[in-house]
Order: sequence, then C-alpha cells, then structure tokens
Amino acid sequence: MHELVVTSPDEISTLQIADKLARQLKGGELIELVGDLGSGKTTFVKGLAKGLGSKDPVSSPSFVLKNTYDGRLRLNHFDLYRLSDPGLIKHEIKDALDEKDSVTAVEWAGATGEVLPEKRIIIELIPQKDDKRRIKISYRGAQ
Repeated sequence: MHELVVTSPDEISTLQIADKLARQLKGGELIELVGDLGSGKTTFVKGLAKGLGSKDPVSSPSFVLKNTYDGRLRLNHFDLYRLSDPGLIKHEIKDALDEKDSVTAVEWAGATGEVLPEKRIIIELIPQKDDKRRIKISYRGAQ
C-alpha cells in the first residue's frame, strides 16, 4: 500500500488537496473517505468535484444516500452514515463502480461490509488543533 500524509491548515487547503488529486483521476476509481463527524469528508468531496470540473454545488447526501455531480468525469458521492444494512445499497455502489467514466466517493463505508473492492484510494481526515487536518492518502491494492 502506498501512502502520503499532508497537513491542511484550513478548509481552503483541504479543497485544494482534493482538487489536485481529482485532476489525476482517470475514471473507475473508488475513494473511501474515513473520519469522524465534522472531520472534512464532504469538504474533501467538494474539492474532488471541483477538480473533476463540476460546477454543481456539493452537499452531503446523508438523507438520500447518493448525489451525482457531472464534470470531466461523473462523481458519484455516497454517504452511508444512516445505513446499517449494506444490502440496501450494494447493487447501486457496484453499478457506480462499473462506470469507467466516473469516480465513486464513499463516506462511512463501514456500512458496506465486503461490498467495496480491495483496490481503492483511502482518504483519512484527522482533525488537529486550530482547525487543521491531517490528511492521509493511501492507495490500497495499487501495483
């Protein structure tokens, strides 16, 4: 597993880090976002959407489970915080992962059980003092 750790001093920097990552994506990637409530997961998705060329406003899909943003690549954004049974969403996630012209970002992926493939990018957001975030980017299953 390859990994990179950066410190983001503020929300703008978190957006920029995500934007930079998004510009390198080719399609078909799965991004798992890990962090406590308020750690910056949805902020990171806003940066991904911007980097993929979406002009759509990004919001947490907590009550609808999925939002989609169009850009250079489509961004499928799942938030599974309120989900306790992965069977309810596993087919929709699998369909999104089969779209080679899209990127799939999943918050609270623990609810999916074994639905997600081994190969993925894991973004761990860890709040620090003074609104800083430690962002750990891991590439699981990478060659």
